Formats: sequence, C-alpha cells, structure tokens
Amino acid sequence: MTQRVVIVGAVAAGSKAACRLRRLKPNWKITLIDEDDLISYGACGIPYFVSGDIPEEAQLRSTSYHALRDAEFFANAKGVEVQTRTRVVSIDRKTRTVIAKQLETGAELRLPYDQLLLATGATPLRPPIPGIDLDGVFAVANLHSAIEIRQRLTRGEVGTAVVIGGSGVGIEMTEALADLWGIPTTLIEAESRLLPKLVDWPLAAMVEAHLRDQDVTVHTGEPAIALAGGTPGEPIRVETPNRTIAADLVVVATGVRPRSELAIAAGLETSDNGAIVVNEHLQTSDPLIFAAGDCTATRHLLTGNPCHMPLGSLANRQARVAADNMAGNRSVFSGIVGSFIMKAFERCVAATGLSAERSRDAGFEPEVALAAAFDRAHFYPGQEILILQMVFDRRSRRVLGLQAFGPNGDAVLARVDAAAMPLASGAIVEDFINLEMAYAPPFSTAIDSLNAVASVADNLCAGRLHTVDLRRFIDWLRDTDQEQQWLALDVRPERESAALVDRIGADRWLAIPLEEIRRRHGELPAGKTLIIVCDAGARSYEVQVLLHSLGKIDTLVIQGGLHALRRIAPEIFRA
Repeated sequence: MTQRVVIVGAVAAGSKAACRLRRLKPNWKITLIDEDDLISYGACGIPYFVSGDIPEEAQLRSTSYHALRDAEFFANAKGVEVQTRTRVVSIDRKTRTVIAKQLETGAELRLPYDQLLLATGATPLRPPIPGIDLDGVFAVANLHSAIEIRQRLTRGEVGTAVVIGGSGVGIEMTEALADLWGIPTTLIEAESRLLPKLVDWPLAAMVEAHLRDQDVTVHTGEPAIALAGGTPGEPIRVETPNRTIAADLVVVATGVRPRSELAIAAGLETSDNGAIVVNEHLQTSDPLIFAAGDCTATRHLLTGNPCHMPLGSLANRQARVAADNMAGNRSVFSGIVGSFIMKAFERCVAATGLSAERSRDAGFEPEVALAAAFDRAHFYPGQEILILQMVFDRRSRRVLGLQAFGPNGDAVLARVDAAAMPLASGAIVEDFINLEMAYAPPFSTAIDSLNAVASVADNLCAGRLHTVDLRRFIDWLRDTDQEQQWLALDVRPERESAALVDRIGADRWLAIPLEEIRRRHGELPAGKTLIIVCDAGARSYEVQVLLHSLGKIDTLVIQGGLHALRRIAPEIFRA
C-alpha cells in the first residue's frame, strides 16, 4: 500500500532517511521540507570551508561523484519531492497533517501524512549578553553564515578575531581563522578548561598548550559579558570580567540546543534539555511520528540516561534506522557511548565513553590511568607519542571511557574506535589488557598503547602503582618557594636528565639512571617524597617497585612521564 511520508528538515538525517526510504519503498510518496534553500550539506565540514581547506561551499553539498544535492537532484535522482524555503508552522496529529508556509509567497501548504519524521536539527546557543546581535558577530548556524564569514575573510575585512566558546566547533573555528588566514585570534571559554564536557583536565590542558604554541591567545575561566562597538570602521569590543579584546570578527561557539519547538507544540515528549524523546525504533511518543538527528535525546549506553550529541555521523545512522522502521523493517538504535574526534592544528584529541567528571556525576567511583606510548614500533622511523587516558570504576573494574591526544592522523582514531565497542559491552580492565589489536611495526607496537594504558589501570586497581597528581606536581615545579617536601628522581640516562637538573636545580631534581639505582639507592635522601620521573612512566614504575622492596615507600610516579608533562606545561621543559 502506498503511504505518504513527510520529513521535516533536509540537512543530514532528513535527506539520508528520504533516500533510504525511497530504496525500501519505491512507490511511496516522500516529501522533504526545509526552510532553507541550501540542503543536504555536511555541516561538520563548515570550519574547513571557512579555513579554505575546502575551496568551494558546493563541495559540502555534493555527492562523492560530484553531483550537487539540491532540490532538482532529489527529484530526478531520488524521486523525492523537496519543498525548500518552506517553514513548518504546526503539526495536526488528529488529522495527520503538516501545516507549512512558503517563505517567498506566504502561501500555506497542508500536507497529509501517514508517517512523519522530524529531523529539525539543532540551533546554536547565543549567550544572552548585550551586543550579541551586532554586525560581525556570527554563530555558525548554517552554511549561509559560513559563506558570509568566508567572504569577509576573502575581502580582507578581518584583521583580528575572537572566538567565544572552547567547544569542539570553537577550537575548529579558531584553527580556521588563525592557521590558513594568519589572523591573530583569541579564544575565550567561560569554564576553567577547554572542551569541558568532553575530556578531563590533562588532555584539555594539552590542547590549550598546543593552541598557545600556534600563537593563539587562550583565556579560560572568562565568560564574555558584553559586546560593543562594531559600527563601520570600528572594531567590536569583547568584554570579559578581566579584559576587553578588540576584534573585527566574533564567532560564538557556546554549544547548541535541539530544535524541538514543533514537537513540543504538538504535545510530543521531550527531555529536560528539550530534545525529542524517542524509543529504540526512533519513534516519538506518537508512534506515527519518528525523529532522528540533532533534535533527539539519545540513550547513553553506560549510564542509561538520555543524552544529546549533535554529530553528522550519528544523524545518518539514526536516519537509516528510522527509515527502516517506517518501512516496516524492525530495526534498532540501542544508543551511544559518545565517541568524538577533532583536529586542532597539528594535533588531534578524541574520546569515547565518560570522562572522570561525568562518571562521578553518574554515580561511579572513577579512577584514571594515563599512559604515553609510541604509535608504532620505537625502532620504526617517524614514530610519534600518543597520550591515552583510561577512566575506570575502581570497585567493578569496568572501563568507563578513553581519551587520546596525539599527532594529527589515524593513530588516535584507531585507539578510540577500538575502545568504543568494548565500552558499550561493559568491558572491564582485563578485557582491554587482552584486546586484540593488529600489529606491524609501521602501524603499531607489539604491546599496543591501548593494552598498555589498561595495564596501568590494573596496577592502580591492585595498589601496586602509586601516583602523584599531575596538576599538583606542575604547580610545585612552577612555584620554587613551595614548601612541599618533594624531590624529583629522574631515572633516565644522564645525557637526557642533565638539562633538567641544570634548569630546575639539583636541590629539586636528582638524576640517577635506572641501571644504577640498585647500587646507588643509598644516596637517596630521607625525609622527602620521591617523585619518580622518566619519559613515559614505565621505568618509573619499575624503580618504585624496587624501592618499595627496599623499604623506601615514600615514592610517587608521574603517570605518562615527561611526555605528558611536556604537553601540558611545555614552557617548564623547553630548552
């Protein structure tokens, strides 16, 4: 039997669902509605269009075989009717009718449906501060705003820029402005660290340090409280509690909220943050109305609670499941563990599962293991360091999350992707110690970094490894007057440790190589806590075990070693 399907929203989820449904039901009538005239584009590519990595905006709207995804394409190639520049005003669930208005003519459309899909996406949050609507202030809401930013850059109208919000999009837009265009850019974030909802402090600090190394000015713990100026020939003044920053362009990247006004007005169930509640078949509280993409609340597989994660990949996966169920093929979308990855200049950061902070909020008792390891065999040319942080529950040993920081490439992605499925299955530390990873020297190490960080977690659980808080140790290094009774014990070869002994001082930094500890341990002073240091942490752990066996128990290890410290506080260790 032929059915009438109406899909509201034609960017990621809507267009994907329409194409999938057409393949399943060639004879059904499918109508896509969108208030914009640019549809079916890769919104996640917008920062790279602004940067110039993607030369033309049409590339974001094209298929892999270079066909432009516009209304004509959907009509001719997909057999889907598209109503652009048409805003849906309301949904009449009793008569199963969508009421819409054509923005150009003002004409009203009444579209009957047998099934309806809401793919209305999300809209950027704009802080309620004075001046937020000034000319030159942009929230990257759609492709139109990206085109306008790119045009201003091309015309040479932007000499300085401020990005408000240290989210993933905020960092990507910062790179877009500062890298290719060479524009002095300031990034401000109201929270105490960048990426506050995605990664914990150590990896956020590594991202921040790398941005500073790329000449980006970063201010954390500073909300924007007002914007002023912006008249022709006058820069915009961005005010925080601590300073005023002049800029020709301001990009607001303080997050998004689900666009669920239609659903709410129609009486559909929504979550606390306004996202549309759906079941595992992507049905809303009305079984004839489905929802997919950024407008929905998705079940988090580790907490069981609804969560909101606006990603094009998630929208496309949900769209397929929604279309399957609309066509009568019972398909399930069970939920997510929350995987993400992003590029920041020459580095990338990624995560899956829960951060330590969010684990604690969810009722777990999280512990953190940090490891630094090569991305390929140490003897193979071109090896780079990966920093991995594993979050696990000390009571149950269940692994709750994995975060990674490293060079821009596939090594970080491979480890986070490999961790996602075990996380969803309730894996414990031992499962990750024994997780099978492909090995060849050009690609990985014989003991993969993912196995290595799980081994650190196992040693922590067993009480064999005793560690120092990274932030406290860095503060101690920065504050030479601090009275903390610590002494750093560097167990690297003398040719590597000598520079730090000279820079930090022999009274705070003692060097005894690993190979000499057994015969020279008597030189270690009493009454001080030894902070054992090496490059990655493995040799430090060996020395800690040895010293404990000799009765010297007042020792702590730097997780991730100098590789981690140099990425968090490079100014301390830079020659």
